[in-house]
Amino acid sequence: MSGAHFHSVLVTGANRGIGLEMVKQLLGLREPPKWVFATCRDPHGGKSQELRSLASKHPCLVILQLESTDEASIKAAAKEVEVHLAGSGLNLLINNAGVMPPSTLESVDKEDMLSVYRINLIGPMLVTQAFLPMLKTAAKRSNRKGLSCSRAAIINVSTIGSSIGRPPSMATFPVISYRCSKTALNMLTRCQALEYKDDGILCVALHPGWVKTEMGTEKAELTVQESVQGIIQVLSSINEEKNSRLVDWEGRIVPW
Repeated sequence: MSGAHFHSVLVTGANRGIGLEMVKQLLGLREPPKWVFATCRDPHGGKSQELRSLASKHPCLVILQLESTDEASIKAAAKEVEVHLAGSGLNLLINNAGVMPPSTLESVDKEDMLSVYRINLIGPMLVTQAFLPMLKTAAKRSNRKGLSCSRAAIINVSTIGSSIGRPPSMATFPVISYRCSKTALNMLTRCQALEYKDDGILCVALHPGWVKTEMGTEKAELTVQESVQGIIQVLSSINEEKNSRLVDWEGRIVPW
């Protein structure tokens, strides 16, 4: 692994699946971040037990309540993160929270589409807006040149299913609202990259692979551990060359 070091990381949707495994592997790095902020909708619920257990062993792990479609919840989480960071800025924001309800071209309706867009697109947009000042601070304070996750970065978890240039078949990936929402997230990432490059913030959309999780099903190709191992490697080495692109868990560019 590269010598990259993440001083502070925030992961949304961190109580299960890829988000939880990301927190585990970040904490297990030879040089773990000084701060890992793990957000979820219900930090005190049964589905967050494993996250709470990790926090009891790692003082650098802070669990925060954050509902990505609730602006008050996002602002409250941002204030708490700011207190912990004490002016040092946030290096890495990973917008991982999302939903993938089944839907076909025949079954999807207006409410399905709007609901998924609110969570998968508007959620990351609002979260990024709230934490942007901290990302700008981290980039400004860093002595690193160029763009990297060690300096300041926004990583939006996307999918190969969002690709217009290389789309998987409908038979293998029949989730219309999810695919459309993630294609929109790719454009948001592209716009963020155009806007924030001069602030020193890297912006990348990330395809984690087809992973055996609650969302990915048991038919998937990768274990969550394998996917996140690849993601951490990518985050450790990714740079300006792949700014604004959709990149997979092995660092390969996926056609838009």
